[in-house]
Amino acid sequence: MTGSPKFCSLFSGCGGFDLGFVNAGYECIGAYDIDLKALNVHEHNLGGSVFNCDLTTSDFPISNLCTADIILSGSPCQGFSTIGKRKINDPRNNLLLTGGELAIKSKTKVFISENVLGVIAGRHRKYWDELHQMFRTAGYKTTDIKCNGTEVGIAQRRRRLFLLAWSFPKEINVSIKSTPGGTLKDALEGVESTKNHTVIPLKKDSIDYLISKRIKAGQKLSNVRGGYRSVHTWDIPEVYGQTTNKERMALETILRVRRQMRVRNFGDADPVPKTFLYKNFGEKIINSLVKKGYLRCSSNAFDLTKTFNGKYRRLPWDKPSYTIDTRFGNPKYFLHPEEHRGFTVREAARIQGFPDSFIFSGTQIEQYRMIGNAVPPPMAEHLASFVREAFFK
Repeated sequence: MTGSPKFCSLFSGCGGFDLGFVNAGYECIGAYDIDLKALNVHEHNLGGSVFNCDLTTSDFPISNLCTADIILSGSPCQGFSTIGKRKINDPRNNLLLTGGELAIKSKTKVFISENVLGVIAGRHRKYWDELHQMFRTAGYKTTDIKCNGTEVGIAQRRRRLFLLAWSFPKEINVSIKSTPGGTLKDALEGVESTKNHTVIPLKKDSIDYLISKRIKAGQKLSNVRGGYRSVHTWDIPEVYGQTTNKERMALETILRVRRQMRVRNFGDADPVPKTFLYKNFGEKIINSLVKKGYLRCSSNAFDLTKTFNGKYRRLPWDKPSYTIDTRFGNPKYFLHPEEHRGFTVREAARIQGFPDSFIFSGTQIEQYRMIGNAVPPPMAEHLASFVREAFFK
């Protein structure tokens, strides 16, 4: 074809998906989202036409979509994500299908939907399978493409799934160019002089600061895992309270056997029977740990309190980052490799692959949400380059 392929984006957010396609030589002719503040960031950085609307309404205007060669859909992932509640009937799950329905109505040549890998796990897979079937019934061919951030130019272990549908009568071999993403140090080099880089140190009299002081690079606060990488609450007595040697021995034992003395056939661990603990450590020690807040009683068993898998994760310089999510600026979840603070908006954006020229606005929480929900632009650009070579050479 002559000229640049044209695309529209559904659930566009601030424009990470779109920026990747623009960088690959495509023209954005419409970005649609219900979040006006995210669209303001999109418009400020990418220009073009943005539409603040609810894509689920029956009067949604599809005339603009009908002129696009490609439709991108980045529907919400919260209902599919393994870090969420994963309710099978979460109304946001149906938005995955909404994007496909609009694309089929507009007779687009190519459709691309993005989501987390949790979309094909367990019962939730029915939505992804239905999306495939919708397009095949309409005469399209479809395939899945899996991407990992560390292989498409970003310093982040971010795994995402794309559904690619096309109306052209041809088969394709999916081959996405591999580009090393580098380390966190590579991503944040020279970030000090950039916009959206407001450093907020933890207050020295705060609990967050006291916990942060105990967490080294590569470690996290976790009561349910052992080894060097896990710091336990009983290792921070200035925050969680003093324990005796015998009490710590009891806690370490519970940490281990709660995953060995299983009662249920689901979940990660079970409370430890009262009889076992009283026999090995005595009623006085176990009750003392309950009083101090380290244990909780559950029927005829005891379990650790604060059984999250990990908070206050301090990232190391020499490895890629964890997946950037909407909480990335909160030090309770992620800590800077050296300083006692969370990550700035620009640091989060750098790790996602946004250029420093891409400026974010809104409250701090809104900006982190935009970045965490975005498709990393380099990941999108790798995909866009493959699609252009396959269909729009």
